[in-house]
Amino acid sequence: MTQSIPVYVLSGFLGSGKTTLLARMLTEAQREGKRPAVVMNELGDVNLDGQTIASDIPMAEILGGCICCSYRNDLTTQLASLVSTESPELIIIEATGAANPMEILDAVAEVSLYTPLALQQLITVVDAIHLYDLYEQQKGRTYRLMQEQIRCASLLILNKTDRIDASMQEQLERLLRQWNAHALIVPAQHCEVSPAILFHTPSSEESNGELHQEDMHEDHSHNDVHTHDLEPKYNHDDNHEHGHQHGNEHGNEHAQLSSGHSHQSHEHVMVYTHYFDKSVNSVHFEELLRNLPRDIYRAKGILTFSDTSGRFMFQYAYRESDFMKVEPQGQIRDVAVFIGEHFDKEQLVQSLKRLV
Repeated sequence: MTQSIPVYVLSGFLGSGKTTLLARMLTEAQREGKRPAVVMNELGDVNLDGQTIASDIPMAEILGGCICCSYRNDLTTQLASLVSTESPELIIIEATGAANPMEILDAVAEVSLYTPLALQQLITVVDAIHLYDLYEQQKGRTYRLMQEQIRCASLLILNKTDRIDASMQEQLERLLRQWNAHALIVPAQHCEVSPAILFHTPSSEESNGELHQEDMHEDHSHNDVHTHDLEPKYNHDDNHEHGHQHGNEHGNEHAQLSSGHSHQSHEHVMVYTHYFDKSVNSVHFEELLRNLPRDIYRAKGILTFSDTSGRFMFQYAYRESDFMKVEPQGQIRDVAVFIGEHFDKEQLVQSLKRLV
């Protein structure tokens, strides 16, 4: 009997830390002598996150759209192709931050009808600060999409807890438990999570928030929180329209989670890709990032700076930026991708053109 290949889906909103988690999972898989493969999805037309993946790891790219909707057929094709050509021992799918995980699960289930795949975990990475701010506002499609990503998970990583205090962390854990009664909740910094948790298939007891201490590097026993301490603040009445509808239903459980509505749309998300014809000053570029409008919540790219040697990958998420020296694989032009909601594209273009 052919052994099924375990599949792990990484979900979470833009900038939450999915790519960092992916790198950790790949390192651990190789350390254990396993052959991993990756499916990476980008809203833009350049796979920048793929530059952080070692060249010896098989990788399928789905660019320019979201695998949960119009690019879902690409996902099924890429999965089947990876299995037949690379014979991996596990597959990790990193979805774009704008994806609804339920559609991805459907695609994996469809491929498993004729290819030996077994879904092990749907891991959602949650940006603690971003969730807290959205929770305070109680509106917007981003907020509702984040709810769906949290509700679908079997494992919730509450990331960036170093940026919140203990009281805020406790409140967020209660909120996560309120939206998802069964997933294990693990607080983390930089997605530092025990491999035993990441590559573990939760049992019925563990899915209620209990995990044996020997499987974890530190005590997360406070994950089992009481939902009655926090009243639900979200509602389903605030502009709950969607950019498109999916015709198929996904069972009573998901219908209940969605309160009878169709899947959350990500069509409100804008993506602008800018190619550079020359190097730019690093100080000027950092200043541009600091002054980005709040409706641009994610940016990344690879640039050559005129005032330093080498090329750099930059990451911008939720008002914070980071730079890392890289040697791009293949021929990649200097490029920056900006993702947000209804931002002024022309104003951004002019600001980029003024860079020297």
